[in-house]
Amino acid sequence: MSSSFRQRLALQHLRSGVIAHPTDTIYGLACLANNPFAISQMIGLKCRDKSKGLILLASDIKYVLPYIDSTFIGDLIDGVQMTKKQPTTFLVPADSNTSTMLTGCSALIAVRLTDNALVRFFCESSNSALVSTSANVQGQKTASSLLQLRSQFSNGLSFALSPTKYNNQASAIINLISGERIR
Repeated sequence: MSSSFRQRLALQHLRSGVIAHPTDTIYGLACLANNPFAISQMIGLKCRDKSKGLILLASDIKYVLPYIDSTFIGDLIDGVQMTKKQPTTFLVPADSNTSTMLTGCSALIAVRLTDNALVRFFCESSNSALVSTSANVQGQKTASSLLQLRSQFSNGLSFALSPTKYNNQASAIINLISGERIR
């Protein structure tokens, strides 16, 4: 991917804080999975219940390996292959060292792998998975414009890329252990 100036600028802000950006699904907020300060900032910005987990978003499984129980890697790869045509988030057992800021009150962690070019650029350039969540304050509608984003977060975000027209549908969520489809 040939990155634009604004995408490179977003990457610089992503390295230390929370940004808004288009994803393979809905308009989202992101920070690096290896930045506890930014994860805490994201939870605060969203007024999110700390007992709820967050999603790891990555372009390659290697970026999520440190956060998941290694005995479930094959199952995750199989699940991703079976659902390749539809963005799908999988709940998988978390590694015992994974922060509760990511898992909430659960032993599971949410993981979505995508071939989205922007997500790939962020992951490859930072050598990290992204922590991802919808671009909204808890209980409000997901922002679909920069104006709505500013209305909800004022100046709390480090940077924002504009949403795209296709950012409108959340991913499916499947518990990889039970096979239960949650959304």
